[in-house]
Amino acid sequence: MSGDFRLSRRAFAGGALFSALTQGGAWAQGFAGLGMSGKGFAPVVPGKKLVFPDDHGPHPDFRIEWWYVTANLTDAAGSAYGAQWTLFRQAMAPGAQAEGWANQQIWMGNAAVTRADTHRFSETFARGGVGQAGAEASPFHAWIDAWRMRGREGMNSNTLSPLELNAAGPDFAYTLRLEADHALVLQGDAGYSVKSEQGQASYYYSQPYFKTTGSITIDGKPVGVTGLAWMDREWSSQPLASDQTGWDWLSLHFSEGQKLMLFRLRRADGRHFTSGKWFAPDGNSRQIAPSEIGMTPRVSTNIAGRNVPTAWEIAISSLELKISCAPVNAKCWMGTRFPYWEGPISFSGSHNGVGYLEMTGY
Repeated sequence: MSGDFRLSRRAFAGGALFSALTQGGAWAQGFAGLGMSGKGFAPVVPGKKLVFPDDHGPHPDFRIEWWYVTANLTDAAGSAYGAQWTLFRQAMAPGAQAEGWANQQIWMGNAAVTRADTHRFSETFARGGVGQAGAEASPFHAWIDAWRMRGREGMNSNTLSPLELNAAGPDFAYTLRLEADHALVLQGDAGYSVKSEQGQASYYYSQPYFKTTGSITIDGKPVGVTGLAWMDREWSSQPLASDQTGWDWLSLHFSEGQKLMLFRLRRADGRHFTSGKWFAPDGNSRQIAPSEIGMTPRVSTNIAGRNVPTAWEIAISSLELKISCAPVNAKCWMGTRFPYWEGPISFSGSHNGVGYLEMTGY
């Protein structure tokens, strides 16, 4: 297949996705159209039991889903790095899946690497139905072009381990191996994660216990890295309310082994929706009440013509937790089709550790 044809196909897919998400004022209906009506698509309802390996695969009856990995890494000299790998699936229309180029699924991949002095990112698009992108539950495999997240021999579907992950852009590449000895964790109420007071929700699970080895290449110079990684899986038909403009999301690895997921879904009137979950080193968890969560931006960075809050103070009264979060690189702007900020952070205070911060809609 010629390179010119692949390029035009990718351009077509990107244009279709952009049109699907921006028609009819979608930007005003939640970040990147995620607040648009899910009419005709499968609903997210409480009480559904998530089943593995089935739910590692795609859910084409729902409008949107993603497979998402972030990794906090260091090299032999102790320098900090971050790596991100995300695969999105978006359905342009509900109904039975059409064959070939008539398939209504659009796929988008984002990848990035970060260290204190640089942030590199790339994105790619594909149309469903022709094999250029997709996901399979067993044996687990998610891909777009040459970017792949694949279960290695002997992968346990309950831990989603071991995995191999790779991606590359014009000026970076990485290959990582991820291993975990803890089971996957269910976010929200047994995987049912509420996103608004009106009841918008997603199905959501994570693997926050990955330990990672591999290499990152920047400008042709490879370096060996080790560290921690976090995988998120979500799918929904309307994950945001129409008046929610974006989110601030944190995944935190504590030096004592605990994990914490927090998010704040913003509204213009300041009545933001917050949620969080705390995971002990043994995998036991507890949901955190919104009234216990304090997420306060402290420092903003001007980037791409926007003021983005890149340093935060987090407080959770019931955990006696009060920490300050700082970015490894404040310029982690993802200048993709739907731009956002995402990068590795460290934190200190009552607890210490590392994590990732993602912010959309700024």
